[in-house]
Amino acid sequence: MTHTPFSGSYTVTITPFTEGGVAIDYVAWARFLDWQLASGVPGIIILGTTGEFLTITDAEREEFVGFTVQHIAGRIPVMVGTMNAYTPNAVRYSKQAQDLGVDGLMIIPPYYYTPTEDEIFNYYKAICAGCDLPIMLYNNPFTSRVDMSAKLVGKLTKAFPQIRYIKEASQRWERIHDIIVESDGVMNVWAGSRVLESYKLGAKGYVNPYGNYIPRATVKFVEWAEQGRWDDVQAVQSVIGEFDTIITEGHPLYGHQCYSKALAAAAGYPVGDVRAPITTYASLGDEGRDRVARMVPLMAKLDAIVDEIEGRAAAAE
Repeated sequence: MTHTPFSGSYTVTITPFTEGGVAIDYVAWARFLDWQLASGVPGIIILGTTGEFLTITDAEREEFVGFTVQHIAGRIPVMVGTMNAYTPNAVRYSKQAQDLGVDGLMIIPPYYYTPTEDEIFNYYKAICAGCDLPIMLYNNPFTSRVDMSAKLVGKLTKAFPQIRYIKEASQRWERIHDIIVESDGVMNVWAGSRVLESYKLGAKGYVNPYGNYIPRATVKFVEWAEQGRWDDVQAVQSVIGEFDTIITEGHPLYGHQCYSKALAAAAGYPVGDVRAPITTYASLGDEGRDRVARMVPLMAKLDAIVDEIEGRAAAAE
């Protein structure tokens, strides 16, 4: 198995739905993907947490993955979340994604059960036996209820050549360094949040939910992190913190999903609302509209910041 290494800011995308969440909206999706490409996004990850993968039927999954691969047509890598609490399903989804032409997989450990390390190891072993794609582990103890230790990640990296990436979303920054050490420097750790801190500790990429509504700025601040331009990174990251504050103070259950969709619409790319059980943006009424109204100026602020930094850099050349 050989592939061009993944790096940079990969948008972990929303999944667009028609009115009432009845079906996937492919007209909206094609427009959204074209926007991502025009914004310089170097890769996308579909059917992750932000993509509401738990609400997608098997038939929708196959059609959505196939459409995405065909529309992107090799211009950037397409990765797919193929996790499932039942190992044979995760294997089946992974093999299907490979057959449909995706470039890589992002896979969280089996959720709900709180599996042991041996159970986690055997889960990934079965997936690796069933397909040949590069795999990004996804460590998010807040949703999976299991925290993969650096030692386990190192063991998986050494056992399976396909496993060379991890989205490290435990928010324990020291874990980045520990994983690099435990994997003998082989594992490419991707930030799950806080790009500046993560890159200073050795991160090689960013799984980016903000790319759903501020793709240009978040592509750029990862490029600047790769160059060690920390002040420029912080200029963007500080504004992202303002988004976080507005969203989380009013919506504790993964509020970024409905607000990501609302903000994509505000940017000119409507993608519908979320599916149950998550609270829809529409149902938030005035509160939701007020929060979006407070965040739209932040989008313009980021554009101005990027313009100023890029202009300064160009003038210095």
